Amino acid sequence: MSTDELLIGLVFFLITAVLILTMTLRQKRSGITPSFRKIAALARFKRAVSLSVEEGSRIHISLGNASITLPASASAFVSLAALRRISQLSSEGDNPPIVTSGDAVLSILSQDTLHETARESHTLDLYNSTLAALAGVTPLAYVSGALEQVNEEEVKTNVLIGNYGSEVGFLSTAAAEKGAYTLAASDALPAQAVLYATTEQPLIGEELFALPAYLHSTPMHSASLQTQDLLRGLLVLIMLVGAMLKLLGAV
Repeated sequence: MSTDELLIGLVFFLITAVLILTMTLRQKRSGITPSFRKIAALARFKRAVSLSVEEGSRIHISLGNASITLPASASAFVSLAALRRISQLSSEGDNPPIVTSGDAVLSILSQDTLHETARESHTLDLYNSTLAALAGVTPLAYVSGALEQVNEEEVKTNVLIGNYGSEVGFLSTAAAEKGAYTLAASDALPAQAVLYATTEQPLIGEELFALPAYLHSTPMHSASLQTQDLLRGLLVLIMLVGAMLKLLGAV
């Protein structure tokens, strides 16, 4: 990587950090939370969680197989943030969520997330470290292990979020055949294509990264979404200006 590329990356990082910090502080001072467009899948998912608590059924959360040390780590951190909020929403029920993942570190972090949520909600008597399991260390082994949880009789809702390949279709298809509701999102295009064909309302593209904000909108989450929109608009503007300059022969 050249010095110019490193400099551009650093400038981009600083701009992003400043925007998020500025918007977070402004929201805290004003106390006003910005409104975002409605996503039907998330509204339906919240109803599914409420129904799960009422029925005493379980939610299975599959976090994918992204490693936190690789470029796909963004989806891993998003899935952990979503796990925390989902476990909070379901803490009033008798059956805590079941979590599967395909990475050892991600599995340990998911155990810690469930334990912390149980401590905060005073439900440590329901917590068990085996609720968060490493289902497999290869994509197919992971899917094979996660299928056991999808097919559990008491699991009525599945959440498939994170980094997957096309093998995620085995999980979404099994859930559909069972009649369970599935909220699905991935950062990988092959998985998005499969989920679009096998689930009713998958989250597409950047909707995965908006998931924590929609489940629990803190000032930091809301600011990150606003920053994404601003940077997206800025990049589009830069590309349009560059194209116009190219057509005019200025560059």
